[in-house]
Amino acid sequence: MQELHVLNPATEEVIATVPAATPADVDAAVARAAQAQNGWAALPPTDRARLLRRFAATVDAHVDDLAELEVREAGHPIGNARWEAGNARDLLDYAAGGVERLAGAQIPVPGGLNVTFHEPLGVVAVIAPWNFPMPIAAWGTAPALAAGNAVILKPAETTPLTALRLAELALEAGLPEGLFQVLPGEGPVAGNALVEHPGVAKVVFTGSTAVGKRIMAKCADGVKRVTLELGGKSPNIVFADADIEAAAAAAPGSFLDNTGQDCCARSRILVQRSVHDRFMELLEPAVLSFTVGDPADPGTQMGPLISAAQRERVRSYVPESAPAAIRGEAPAGKGFWYPATVLEGWPSDRTAVEEIFGPVAVVIPFEDEADAIRIANATDYGLSGSIWTRDVGRALRVSRAVAAGNLSVNSHSSVRYWTPFGGFKQSGLGRELGPDALTAFTETKNVFISTEA
Repeated sequence: MQELHVLNPATEEVIATVPAATPADVDAAVARAAQAQNGWAALPPTDRARLLRRFAATVDAHVDDLAELEVREAGHPIGNARWEAGNARDLLDYAAGGVERLAGAQIPVPGGLNVTFHEPLGVVAVIAPWNFPMPIAAWGTAPALAAGNAVILKPAETTPLTALRLAELALEAGLPEGLFQVLPGEGPVAGNALVEHPGVAKVVFTGSTAVGKRIMAKCADGVKRVTLELGGKSPNIVFADADIEAAAAAAPGSFLDNTGQDCCARSRILVQRSVHDRFMELLEPAVLSFTVGDPADPGTQMGPLISAAQRERVRSYVPESAPAAIRGEAPAGKGFWYPATVLEGWPSDRTAVEEIFGPVAVVIPFEDEADAIRIANATDYGLSGSIWTRDVGRALRVSRAVAAGNLSVNSHSSVRYWTPFGGFKQSGLGRELGPDALTAFTETKNVFISTEA
């Protein structure tokens, strides 16, 4: 039996060993899920909603335990981990509220009555990443369950423990056996088997653009529905008329949160040339004061990278000998640590074009509004971004002009479970979260009833 060894990124110690799912395990899980889904879809909406709220309440009772597990397997600071566990709870609660609002439409037509229904797809596969294991797993799982589907969740190889615990809590809350299953395993084995399985109606994937393209191609063979949340290289655009002190103070969190392992990280900081020097003066102390250390310490703001491989990836972009405008410090010894780093560069630099997925940002000066928009859009990605300005007209113009799915003005907040989330260009396909999340896990059925004699 093949096994996955789960490491604590802060200590490099093996904290758990779990079995890795095989294609045969996937076959068995899909069969169980299909059987459970039939009964789940037949439940009255009020009963489905009640069970999902009970699931949310059970997660709420275990938020601290889930957070501590996240600290150990993902290296997230404890404050972040508590938010993540709470976000999974909130998503379940929010999705439960949508069950009874998943209404069709009555469309006026001649000669009769026309109505539509939202029918569940069946079995949904959710392939979650390691950077935000609990929230992103819930992004797909909660609305899919609420819409009447069964879910098989494949967590990332490095972070399966919180997912397995959520599956236990689902059963404890009273969800039917087989309705929500977790299959830890390797992407090329368990993940591939789920994507190709004829019994899986939809795949929800969050991860790299390269892997997302391969999943999309495999889903095309079966005309299988797919939602993809992929990479990003998001701009943080600071205009001269902005509150420069506030923009500089907020910038470190925009690319150092989760050690930069965030598709929405504002890793390209575009600063209008007339305030560039002042911004850099303010940015340096803000970056250097960002607390790096033991993830279990409530005062820690940034922990380690997820793995040795990820650390080497980041180093390949910024060797230790490379000149840096700002370079912080990181703990010595065991753990996959990397210091906060700010570079100065040009729009065409590799560090300004490719997703590094680490605590690294590049500062790029721009001349005017048109130049800022040109640089912001000079990337294959289009996931998120921020605009700092006091001019409301400029905020609206630039927001409309930047090719990205989620933008914030005078803020770096990208994700709220009440609002839609997704990317432009190679940052993804489809939308998650928000009031329409449930409909993405349904088929629209149209029924015409003749009233003519």
